[in-house]
Amino acid sequence: MRNPFDTRPSETAERDCRKSGKIGRRELGVLAAGAALAAVSCKKSEAPASSIAGVSSAELAAMALPETSRLEKTDLKLGFIKLTDCAPLVIAKEKGFFRDEKLNVELEAQANWKVLLDRVIAGELDGAHMLAGQPIGATIGIGTRADVVTAFTMDLNGNAVTVSNAIWRKMQAHDPALNSPKPPHPIRADALVPIVKELKAKGEQLRMGMVFPVSTHNYELRYWLAAAGIHPGFYTATDTRGVDRADVLLSVTPPPQMPATLEAGTIHGYCVGEPWNQQAVAKGIGVPVVTNLDIYRNKQEKVFGVTRAFAESCPKTHVAIVKALIRAGKWLDESMANRHEAAKILSNKSYVGADVEVIANSMTGHFYFQKTDKREMPDFNVFYRYYCTYPFYSDAIWFLTQMRRWGQIPEPKPDAFYHETARKVYLPDVYREAARQLVDEGRIDRADVPWDTDGYKAPTSEFIDGIEYDGRKPLEYLKKHRIGHKDEA
Repeated sequence: MRNPFDTRPSETAERDCRKSGKIGRRELGVLAAGAALAAVSCKKSEAPASSIAGVSSAELAAMALPETSRLEKTDLKLGFIKLTDCAPLVIAKEKGFFRDEKLNVELEAQANWKVLLDRVIAGELDGAHMLAGQPIGATIGIGTRADVVTAFTMDLNGNAVTVSNAIWRKMQAHDPALNSPKPPHPIRADALVPIVKELKAKGEQLRMGMVFPVSTHNYELRYWLAAAGIHPGFYTATDTRGVDRADVLLSVTPPPQMPATLEAGTIHGYCVGEPWNQQAVAKGIGVPVVTNLDIYRNKQEKVFGVTRAFAESCPKTHVAIVKALIRAGKWLDESMANRHEAAKILSNKSYVGADVEVIANSMTGHFYFQKTDKREMPDFNVFYRYYCTYPFYSDAIWFLTQMRRWGQIPEPKPDAFYHETARKVYLPDVYREAARQLVDEGRIDRADVPWDTDGYKAPTSEFIDGIEYDGRKPLEYLKKHRIGHKDEA
């Protein structure tokens, strides 16, 4: 799909909800396979976790084949965090895409990522805007253990690292090239190295905020620091803060609180999504120095997550949600006018609640690093292009490599672990069923879906350190880094 923001020339239940009538194709498929699956209802699953986890993504998609228009559940409560990348959920509601699928959706902002995940697991939310690492982390037991799955990627990119004005002035002193109204980008963390050493000599540490232990922000910030030789710390059995051997101190701060925490001097910088980096520029309290577009180009950012129990017991509803979200992503990437309209909608206090100008700064094809440094950045937010919405296994595997690299996965694992976990959490067959229905309805083009993919993107070296990542070879990838755990194949 042509990037509408690029000015360059183109280069070519309710826990006891009602039961759905007949099981239909799912029942027939189960009988044909000789499986002993129980008949499905949309009430909260009481099946043991091992039974639920045994259902493949193909079976979940088969359950959703639309031989009837009846959905298992139509009244839904979905959670989100106040970030611009909640946009697919908001647009699906505000533009009537949920309604087109006969869904009555309530969107509810959550206080932080832990509360959001806990409420999805408890069944208080039917699904949510999630950090890409949350379904993976929950599935393998980092923090909370639960079967959480995803069939939809909400966006690519969208984050940045911001430092306080005081730290920025020190970075400029150590690297004269930065002492300019428009310094060269991308900015590596090398200019932080002498600052980190100075603080350590005084018995202090550079303090940086990120939003959650399994967040993209945590891994991006760690990647950026480690690429300059700054150790961000290991997680261990006795150190759940991840500061073992650390040169810096990384801590959790909820996204909307980042600017105030920076302004108060509690942290020296942070990695967060928008609009909270642009808010720092608007308030004059900090300088975004690098975006995750430069740390790892077109990396998966957020996903729509549900419990496996929900995916199993409400398969048609799950597909209907994904259909609406695919349409929302497409609408968001169709035009600049749509992005401006989305910024206005998101500025509502029920959603992101920031000034529309601040939200539009990053959503409409450019990004402010300083008030004097406005850059064209058409891919800062991607909601549909580049097969954005498809749940690629290789995206899940990259997050798993970072969990192992920094010790959240405490012991070495074989390559097979990475591939099997990705297949357990990501449900491409559910996505393909939603996409097939949309193609049949004439709502999306067949070319917009990577029908023939095996789930692995082509190897890429579009990282700030140039190291190539191939999702088919996770252990080989781990061994390429100077800092971090390295395992033998």
